[in-house]
Amino acid sequence: MQNKFYLYTRKSTDVEDKQVLSIEAQLVELREYAKRENLDISAEYIEKKSAKSPGRPIFGKMLADIEQNGGNILAWHPDRLARNSIDGGQIIYLLDSSRLTTLKFPSFWFESTSQGKFMLSIAFGQSKYYVDNLAENTKRGLRQKVRRGECPGRAPLGYINDVRTKTIVVDKHHAPLVIKALELYAVGDKRLQDIADFLASKNVKTDGGLPLKKDQIAKILTNPFYYGHIRYAGEVYEGKHTPIISKKLFDDVQTVYEKRRHKRTTKHNEPKPLCGLLRCGSCNMMITGENQTKRQKNGNVHYYTYYHCTKKRKGIKCPESHIRQEVLDEQLSSLLNEYAMPDSWASTLNKMLAEDEQKEQNASGVFVANAQTKIVNLQSKLQRLLDGYLDQDIEREVYVTNKAQLMSEKKSLEEQSSKLTLASSAWVEPMRKWIETAVSICKTTANDDLLAKKSLCLEIFGSNLLLKNKKAQPPAAQEISPTFRGPETSSLKTSFQEKVSLQTATGSSHPSENIWFLLRKTKEKIARMGDNSEFCPFLVRVRGL
Repeated sequence: MQNKFYLYTRKSTDVEDKQVLSIEAQLVELREYAKRENLDISAEYIEKKSAKSPGRPIFGKMLADIEQNGGNILAWHPDRLARNSIDGGQIIYLLDSSRLTTLKFPSFWFESTSQGKFMLSIAFGQSKYYVDNLAENTKRGLRQKVRRGECPGRAPLGYINDVRTKTIVVDKHHAPLVIKALELYAVGDKRLQDIADFLASKNVKTDGGLPLKKDQIAKILTNPFYYGHIRYAGEVYEGKHTPIISKKLFDDVQTVYEKRRHKRTTKHNEPKPLCGLLRCGSCNMMITGENQTKRQKNGNVHYYTYYHCTKKRKGIKCPESHIRQEVLDEQLSSLLNEYAMPDSWASTLNKMLAEDEQKEQNASGVFVANAQTKIVNLQSKLQRLLDGYLDQDIEREVYVTNKAQLMSEKKSLEEQSSKLTLASSAWVEPMRKWIETAVSICKTTANDDLLAKKSLCLEIFGSNLLLKNKKAQPPAAQEISPTFRGPETSSLKTSFQEKVSLQTATGSSHPSENIWFLLRKTKEKIARMGDNSEFCPFLVRVRGL
């Protein structure tokens, strides 16, 4: 099939009375060209569709046949094949893959070489530019036409296009029916379907002989063309045509239409502040919230927010009931208050924290200074080693070995110095922020900011809070060790050092030891012992608690 040609002709419209001679002229010219050049035509493809956009069915069938069986194409000009980049690219690709051997045009030279493909691509680009430029020029002309007050398209029902004067005139047969339809709708007791039935009874139908649909009736009712204006591209212009209704009648129709039409409303559910915080204690599903409205007989209206299990677990009938937002707020505030730090504790912790920070900075400063001195010495040794090698005092093997050893020592010292500078006090700021958060818990629970309380709960409990029997509760509490002595200096410091290390290495910010748990247990132990004196976690070991 490599010597067979597919003859392809196309015109840009499927309307039979437009471009009547285009297809016929192409067929005559191409058949004569094929006979003159001794080309064997295996099939003829005739298409009546614009090539501005991809998706021509006959063109696609021809390319599929070529891709399967191979072949050649005979057309009048490259613009008959493609006026968009996708179709043009398909043809170039078939040429590259040798499924399409060659192209023949009576009005265009083509050769299946790199230069020929380049020229064909330019021809396709020119074809695309032609339609794009034509579209811009057409839109500009239409905009100018509406500025002059002339309708740029087909006349609406009630008017006709006068082909002799190229103007729009009143349709004496349909105009009275349109006026009557608008007057009927303006009364307010007619639906769109009633107006459609009225026009159908008067034998007003579409070009296809079908009754007008409701959306077509809506366009008639809202078209300002009937009172003398033209709507084009969302903008209204004054028209030169003769109006058939008054502006008042049109306004009355719009008033009725706005009242009667069904406006699409989307229910907007604002997320409840405590959603995503708790799970059901029975089925482990998430707890969600919803608004409820209570209307009393005396006219009072009350609004409530309830939280309840989503009950989405299959095979389990969750027995848990709902809980009011106010009750849940009180329970969460009570849980949070157990983790509030007294001001006296925070004051002492901050003082000791500042002392530890200064000590670590001094210690790290000494190490960093010593490391910098060693790095300078190593750099000097490297320079002397290089000078000896350049002066040919040492062999290359000795130079390479000693250089690698000195560079390794230098790199190790630089990394140690950098890590110590960054990590020596990296745990201090997180611990300082934790103290501020722990002290501010009482202030947060005293107000009505549910989002702030949710944020605190997530920091302390994570997403492990449960709602069971209408009560918010943390996960099963860890048993306190009989030898538990409270959050000593080393344990708090170690927790935050681990937290910083984990956050740097893995992105996690959870230390191995729960400092919130230590704080709550310390408060509980102090409460059990009945000690009312000021308590500082740093004095736990001395006091023997």
